[in-house]
Amino acid sequence: MFKNHIKIAWRTLLKHKSLFAINSIGLAIGIATALIIALFVIDEFSYDRFHKKAEQIVRVVFNAKINGEEIKEAVVMAPVGQTLKNEFPEVVQTTRIRNIGNSKITYQNSSYRNSTLAYVDPNFLEVFTLPIIKGNTIAPLQKPNTLVVTKKQAKRYFGSTDAAIGKMVSLNNEEAVYEVTAVIEEMPKNSHFHFDILASMNSREDAQSTSWTNSNFHTYLVLQKDYDYKLLEAKLPQILKKYMGPQVQEELGVSYNEFTKDNQLGLFLQPLTSIHLESDFVASSELEQGGDIKYIYIFSAVALFMLLIACINFMNLSTAAAAKRGKEIGVKKVLGSGKNNLIYQFLTESLLTTILAMILAAVLVVCSLSFFNNVSGKELQWFYLLNPYTFIILTGLTVFIALLAGGYPAFYLSSFTPLTALKSKFSGTGNSKGIRSVLVVFQFVISVTLIFATLIIEQQMSFIQNKKLGFDKDQIVVLNESYLLGNNNISLKNEILKDARVANVSHSAFAPIGPSDNNMSGIFVDNKFKRRMFVYNIDDNYIPTMGMELIAGRNFSKDYGADSGNVILNEKAVKVLGFEKDDVLGKTFIRDTNDGKQQLTITGVVKDFHFKSLHQTIEPLLMLNNPYGGLIIRAKTAQMAGLIKSIENTWNSFESSEPFHYILLDQAYNQTYLTEQKMGNILTIFTILTIFVACLGLFGLVTFTAEQRFKEIGIRKVLGSTIPQIIAMLSADFIKLVFISFLIAFPLGFYFMNIWLQGFAYHAQIQWWVFVLAGGITVFIAFITIGWKSFRAASMNPIKSLRTE
Repeated sequence: MFKNHIKIAWRTLLKHKSLFAINSIGLAIGIATALIIALFVIDEFSYDRFHKKAEQIVRVVFNAKINGEEIKEAVVMAPVGQTLKNEFPEVVQTTRIRNIGNSKITYQNSSYRNSTLAYVDPNFLEVFTLPIIKGNTIAPLQKPNTLVVTKKQAKRYFGSTDAAIGKMVSLNNEEAVYEVTAVIEEMPKNSHFHFDILASMNSREDAQSTSWTNSNFHTYLVLQKDYDYKLLEAKLPQILKKYMGPQVQEELGVSYNEFTKDNQLGLFLQPLTSIHLESDFVASSELEQGGDIKYIYIFSAVALFMLLIACINFMNLSTAAAAKRGKEIGVKKVLGSGKNNLIYQFLTESLLTTILAMILAAVLVVCSLSFFNNVSGKELQWFYLLNPYTFIILTGLTVFIALLAGGYPAFYLSSFTPLTALKSKFSGTGNSKGIRSVLVVFQFVISVTLIFATLIIEQQMSFIQNKKLGFDKDQIVVLNESYLLGNNNISLKNEILKDARVANVSHSAFAPIGPSDNNMSGIFVDNKFKRRMFVYNIDDNYIPTMGMELIAGRNFSKDYGADSGNVILNEKAVKVLGFEKDDVLGKTFIRDTNDGKQQLTITGVVKDFHFKSLHQTIEPLLMLNNPYGGLIIRAKTAQMAGLIKSIENTWNSFESSEPFHYILLDQAYNQTYLTEQKMGNILTIFTILTIFVACLGLFGLVTFTAEQRFKEIGIRKVLGSTIPQIIAMLSADFIKLVFISFLIAFPLGFYFMNIWLQGFAYHAQIQWWVFVLAGGITVFIAFITIGWKSFRAASMNPIKSLRTE
């Protein structure tokens, strides 16, 4: 019986091949989009779950609010982990990471740059599942000055993994040498940290620090199985009071209770598996830039809506074909086919269409995944779908879509009486017409909302590009690593200044964009702790090189000697310290340093500039005349390639083994917002696909209406109606539906995109023209879809329609 239904359904589908093709393509696009998004979402949620103890591991983080400064850091103080293990039996293990970043490793006479380095506790490889493939598998990091390297880097440094074991290397020009004790597998892509080299924490003095006021260590706890970390978190305030309290009293001169009356301090716990998607800490305190759970919600909703829209299209197109299939249905009923038989046939047609769509979707996924990876920065593979669980899910999805998309047409078409079916008089009930209208409105609500969201993202990206930052990011070259030239660094600076294409050169390790040092100091006014502030160590050329504006006082100058006791503040620092702009020069305050307290005298004020992402407000900043680090070069020319080549030649003339490396500041600025750009590009692609599929649904409704008004169109043409008049008549109702969708989509889009914009401290305002443009794009696309079908209906010979009865 089932075979017979399949044969009949297949012949019917081939007979109505245009409808079959459109339905299959629409479903295929919807399913393919959903599958790609599913791969994306699965990959995002897979981060750090490969560790055997993943469900037991939490990260300790620090949140505070001190005198208006909000601190949210993923690093904590050195003794935190061991203290918690000693205090609480539910803490089974603790381990730390001290991130160093890009480093240099030297073996014999060869140096290798761009190797990511971290110091870790000896038990790090017990806590995290990073398999050792060569060397000491028991305790490779127990001794000081030992390290492990990844398989890829072992081959790079030593030629093979076997050759790596026992080799002696140096790190970052340190005098100490380190022994390679083991080689580990590459760290998986879906990890929130990636390092080439792991060195023993026992090599670092700061790892033994007892300070509860300096935060530099990423600290992880392994809890007892099935233990609720919230229970431990509730006990952490007493730990801060016990161990931080005495140090607060000693350093700030007030008791812990008094200090916390107006300030907030807190240690919190974050599950390992939530780090990638649910972290909102200061970027400089994170090991790597993570994802964003909001985008997961957005793309999951897009996948769901795409499937719904594709199913809606199936319903509309199937009911639109009712007039063409009327005689077929009537004859079958006259010959004895019952309603159930017809329902089985239509559902079988739906199932076959869905199966074909699923096959087409799989082909689309395979063909488009490389493009999606380029846009998203992912490395998704289509064969991730080739497992038994996925097969079961896809089978269930196929049946579900077949029932969802084919159910309504099956019951609708099988309900016609034989006489009505044979005469092909399907005017449709008011309810069925209303349902189709609601479905089209739903489709366009989603489409308009996505168009609106895409325009807002584009507007914000444009805002970021054109935002006045307080400095000029264009035509600046940064040589972060020129300090590696040693005494030749200043010689390099002097040689570069001789080039007529160079306007200025500054010596500093601090840049407002891209890689930069990140120093902070505690500030005291009238012997009372005020708050921490960022510190830039610069020279007298920094402000003119960066194109910043002094609004009071003077710049550092060789005419005033070392200027070591003087400081330049930004406007925000002046405000936070409680000084007035017009009366700030000559004022003094105290800065806490590793060598004790230092009194500073204010000699200048620089206009506020953005030295953090636009996600954050401008923070108070001190500038000291204490240059170190690399070089920052301001060019006179926009033709940077020739200048950079000349600088490289000068670099090479010093015959250093250090490779030449540079950063263009404007490109580093764009990289800062790479996540937003990628998500915007992905959303644009999905928006285009959603509009295309929605237009198929609109095409179905136009087809249905044209079939129903076939004779009316003929009469109107005989009575003198022109083709434009008939097109206007057929289009009016559908354009009304599109405008109705605006009433729902615009408030939705405004609400959700306003929430997204709040993630930026500085953002564009949603302007009236965005609504107009989103509406205009939608109306234009809809009218093209409607107009094409309406034109075909209006162009038909009226004689043919009038003699059809």
